[in-house]
Amino acid sequence: MPHNTKYVFVTGGVTSSLGKGIISASLAKLLQSRGYSVTIQKLDPYINVDPGTLNPYEHGECYVTEDGAETDLDLGHYERFINLHTTQANNVTTGRIYQSVINKERKGEYLGKTVQVIPHITDEIKRRIKLLGTKHKFDVVITEIGGTVGDIESLPYIEAVRQLRWELGSTNSVFIHLTLVPYLSASKELKTKPTQHSVKVMLENGIQPDVLVLRTEHKLNDDIRRKVGLFCNVDMDAVIESIDVSTIYEVPLLMQSEKLDVTVLRKLNLPIGDEPALKSWKQFVTKLKNPKKTVNIGLIGKYVELPDAYKSIVESFVHAGAANDCKVNLISVHSETVTESTLAEKLGGFSGIIVAPGFGHRGIEGKILAVKYARENKVPFLGICLGMQCAVIEFARNVLGLAEANSTEMSRTTQHPVIDLMEAQKGVTDKGGTMRLGAYPCTLKAGSNAHAAYKQAEVHERHRHRYEFNNAYLTQFEEAGMVATGINPDTNLVEVVEIPTHPWFVGVQFHPEYKSTVVNPHPIFVDFVKASILFNK
Repeated sequence: MPHNTKYVFVTGGVTSSLGKGIISASLAKLLQSRGYSVTIQKLDPYINVDPGTLNPYEHGECYVTEDGAETDLDLGHYERFINLHTTQANNVTTGRIYQSVINKERKGEYLGKTVQVIPHITDEIKRRIKLLGTKHKFDVVITEIGGTVGDIESLPYIEAVRQLRWELGSTNSVFIHLTLVPYLSASKELKTKPTQHSVKVMLENGIQPDVLVLRTEHKLNDDIRRKVGLFCNVDMDAVIESIDVSTIYEVPLLMQSEKLDVTVLRKLNLPIGDEPALKSWKQFVTKLKNPKKTVNIGLIGKYVELPDAYKSIVESFVHAGAANDCKVNLISVHSETVTESTLAEKLGGFSGIIVAPGFGHRGIEGKILAVKYARENKVPFLGICLGMQCAVIEFARNVLGLAEANSTEMSRTTQHPVIDLMEAQKGVTDKGGTMRLGAYPCTLKAGSNAHAAYKQAEVHERHRHRYEFNNAYLTQFEEAGMVATGINPDTNLVEVVEIPTHPWFVGVQFHPEYKSTVVNPHPIFVDFVKASILFNK
């Protein structure tokens, strides 16, 4: 194994959303399977310090790492593919870069010099890129640069990695450029000109891509590969086809057949070794594509118009479905459309109901009604974060008879604040990065559904919230039949609630979806799907 860290830079052209994150994660998986220690980082060109303050409609879900960093959803893909925890260092935004440079300037670290994009911003970017490799001694660091080449906001990143190329040496870095080869149905032709233009922009910025990954809906013949290679100065065997597939989990296998990992290792002057078998991965994909049964689960949320807003939940059901030899049809229902009159129509066909996380009062009453429907009709139920809090509010109102029960997030003047602002949050004014974030322990009660799922007494799960179960009401709840089956041992925070008389009713304050991977499907989701299958019989 090499002593010095090698770097792979992944850029995109022509259009956004081509799948740079999936290609990066797939390459990481293949290199990892060959025995290399690999990590991936994401450079995001927006000026927000982190995605925590971004509307899910704008940017999809905010992914939370073990160390409590609010990051881009691509980090979820990284963890799901390579089964390793990422950290704050794996996601860098322009906002964080500028914040760091400005803080240094305020402290006088630049000795009164004029602070400029070059060298100060680019130097900070280079420092952040190299930090992962030098600190944790990875063999390969894959760096995905967000946005599209040619975007104004991406230019400092492109310039920084151009400089790095020369500083690191030609065999210590590889540039992978992802582009689109569109198919024109009128002429029945695949067009390479967008790729050529995209590479031209890269060249204008001083970077010659080493590998081209061409996203396409149709197979690329050798003539097209040869043409692209000729006009873009890339070896023909480094022109990689990335054809549309039925699931993202096929992409590593596709990249393996295209020999992307072999091409990259050659260019990095690293030993190639034996072809990895990827046995467990192939078994997972086979199970995924050949389910023995189907189950319909309703996802009740307020951001359902954008599927990426619940990306980790969606993928957790993919993992849990495969573990149960089952295809999970996750059907989104906007919580604002759930009313007393639409309840049976909207939720009647589901074998399981999940109430999703979120913030704010919009759509909250629809979520509470969905909980009521699941509780009264004995439909398997999972509530996550705000979903768990909705379960508590619903139980308080309809079982305890506390008609005005609510969360102080929704009603500051509620007579029965069964969900209240955490003590540590009461003095917080800044919104970014100030919630209860990251992994905390939780002790599970023996005999509970949660304990049966995890098969252990203590677990660590990731959080992202400001409000919590109000323990002043705990005795009242437990006497009426809603039991706290998961408790934080340090703070007594109620982490899990269940109704033992219900076939499967679990609300969790934490976010189990963040820890579900291909190799380790999350036990809560696996058990929930199992319960939904039983309900379906």
